[in-house]
Amino acid sequence: MAVRQLPPVREMSERQQRGWCCVWCRERLGVDLGTDLGEQRVSPPDGAAYSWFPRECADATACADRAAR
Repeated sequence: MAVRQLPPVREMSERQQRGWCCVWCRERLGVDLGTDLGEQRVSPPDGAAYSWFPRECADATACADRAAR
């Protein structure tokens, strides 16, 4: 199974960064839904380092269909 590289955090909404929405298709993810992609750290060139918490849809096929729109 190929591991997808996460999109750049600067291109994501706050909802995606906090794991409230899928990083790929922006679908809202409810509590205990979706797949946790683990805590990520970013160190921007200007500003303090911070953590973000991406999640993705559990249904990869439906996610890919929504992301393609």
